[in-house]
Amino acid sequence: MDEVPQALARRAVLAARLYFVCDAAPPPSLEVVLRSALEGGVDLIQLRDKAIDDRRLISAASTFRDLASEFGAPFVLNDRPDLVAACGADGVHVGQDDTPVARARELAGAAAIVGLSTHSAAELSAACEAVGDSRPDYLSVGPVWPTPTKEGRPATGLDYVRLAAERAALPWFAIGGIDLSNVGEVTAAGARRIVVVRAIRDASEIRLAAAALSEHLETSTDAESLHGDG
Repeated sequence: MDEVPQALARRAVLAARLYFVCDAAPPPSLEVVLRSALEGGVDLIQLRDKAIDDRRLISAASTFRDLASEFGAPFVLNDRPDLVAACGADGVHVGQDDTPVARARELAGAAAIVGLSTHSAAELSAACEAVGDSRPDYLSVGPVWPTPTKEGRPATGLDYVRLAAERAALPWFAIGGIDLSNVGEVTAAGARRIVVVRAIRDASEIRLAAAALSEHLETSTDAESLHGDG
């Protein structure tokens, strides 16, 4: 990756605290959900929907792209580096069993953000020790608690969050079952950024739910810790 695009991608991730993962057709509508979330303080969005075909994914991506541009938030596609350009995405997020980071970067393009899921100390270390195109721009750490969006994936618990806070040499987001009832535990364990799905998507007042999470992250995170890790 060229130095300038790499720096821009990294800066965008470093600036993000509240990362919202959304499917292509949440009720009442995709535009309403995304706009409300972004108005509430979401500053990184991901399109994740494995139940639809490529045509529908690309169609849904146009709403993500338009609103991401309007609000100045990065837009990431889940698991499909081959569709980053077609979807107008800023990058891709891959799992441990998906396309390897270097290959994802090759498919997505030199300027693309590439994020990677981690679930253990070994995976965290491997990601942080990677070099060149194999080094992700950011990580997710979890799932902290069991969640239906990661069916079959054992929860890592707060100890993994604490370990990431001590050892991670890349920007990272805690993920998995995080909501307003437990976000304080996650930030107390050292998380400065979180990923949420249901806590925003399923809220009766999406903007207010996002705003409450964003406010908590802002008040629990000073500027030095936010920009000093990774």
